[in-house]
Amino acid sequence: MTANPGTGGRNSDLASAVDTVTARYEAANPASRAQYERARKSLPGGNTRTGMFYTPFPLAIETAAGATVTDVDGHLYTDFVGDFSAGLYGHSHPAIREAVLATLDGGMAFGSTSPGEARLAALVCARFPSIEQVRFTTSGTEANVLALATARAVTGRDAIMVFEGGYHGGTIYFGRESAPINLPFPHLIAPYNDPEEAQRLIRENANRLAAVLVEPLQGASGGIPASAGFLEALREACSGHDVLLIFDEVMTSRLAPGGRQEQLGIVPDMTTLGKYIGGGFSCGAFGGPAEIMTVYDPSRPGAFVHHGTFNNNVFMLNAGAAGLEKVFTPPVQAALNAAGDSLRASLSELAARHGAPFQATGLGSLMNLHLQREPIHSIRDIAPKDPRLRQLLHLDLIDRGFFTTRRGYITLSLAIAESDCAGLIEAVDEFLTHHGHLLDSAPPE
Repeated sequence: MTANPGTGGRNSDLASAVDTVTARYEAANPASRAQYERARKSLPGGNTRTGMFYTPFPLAIETAAGATVTDVDGHLYTDFVGDFSAGLYGHSHPAIREAVLATLDGGMAFGSTSPGEARLAALVCARFPSIEQVRFTTSGTEANVLALATARAVTGRDAIMVFEGGYHGGTIYFGRESAPINLPFPHLIAPYNDPEEAQRLIRENANRLAAVLVEPLQGASGGIPASAGFLEALREACSGHDVLLIFDEVMTSRLAPGGRQEQLGIVPDMTTLGKYIGGGFSCGAFGGPAEIMTVYDPSRPGAFVHHGTFNNNVFMLNAGAAGLEKVFTPPVQAALNAAGDSLRASLSELAARHGAPFQATGLGSLMNLHLQREPIHSIRDIAPKDPRLRQLLHLDLIDRGFFTTRRGYITLSLAIAESDCAGLIEAVDEFLTHHGHLLDSAPPE
């Protein structure tokens, strides 16, 4: 539902189409613009999370309930961002709310262990057979940092293999160029979904490789699934050369009770988690077999030290456990991802209907919209496009009442209904009807 009317008419050129939808967006959202200008005075760029920014200014969300977010101008949107997959339970799910209120009544910061710590750990270990023992952190970024540091410490080697397009947190990002604030770990960057090249690099660098870190689906770089053959090749090469294989399942753990690794039957040496695991609160986790994780047992001589004030904060522990026990059961998980598969297929079918360069990639409840026809197996396959095309699609969907991301990334929450998906399909259908002719004619960026 939205207070803004849908876009009508057929725009003859990209510039006028973008100008029209941008002008409508600016006129409809004066309070969001004012909030943005205020925020810029104390926050660089008006935000503290880069992915939240987009031109001409981002919406400022004031409240949310279920699958609906409301901005400061009073407009309602169906939330297909899902906090970049962390918001799996939707907004204020009753079971999560009950756990949070009980936590408030029972105390907030103990400075000690609590029953909730073992409760959530047992749930995680039961779901992921590759995780015999686990330690919690406050984010997926931190989980990946600790997993890499652990691998380096237990193997005595210093280098890490990552992949083009890999995103493992704010300080471990390898897009078209490595991020300047990346951790200074020595690393090799291999092409994604190229098993032969990955095996060659592992073989030739085994003497200095501590670990290979890979996402079974690259989220930040376009919702690109790793092929089973690629992940199997990594497992084979790592096993053959005593290199630890780490699956970053911060996002893909939602695809099945045991994550993507369970779906494919490929067991990594370590796994990192985050996002929804904490029930909507800040959370990360890294784990693996006891023979690796026991290095953190403080009762043992020479144990590694891993502090963190909020590693075991009771809100995350109790909300996360409530979500896994009472809400995100295997049948519910299967239904959510089936709904995602159906939505993604329906969106991609629109391309054939309109003869437009358009597709939706991804797996289950994780997907990304792309404005091209060519198949996408890695970030190398994503054709450079005029950025105004993404602006046009993004603002057009907002205008129609659908909150998505500028880069086209979409995740489903449990609060999303079949009718919401049908509405999004209709909105994209309308976009392609009015603007599909612009997608082929726009020059590359």
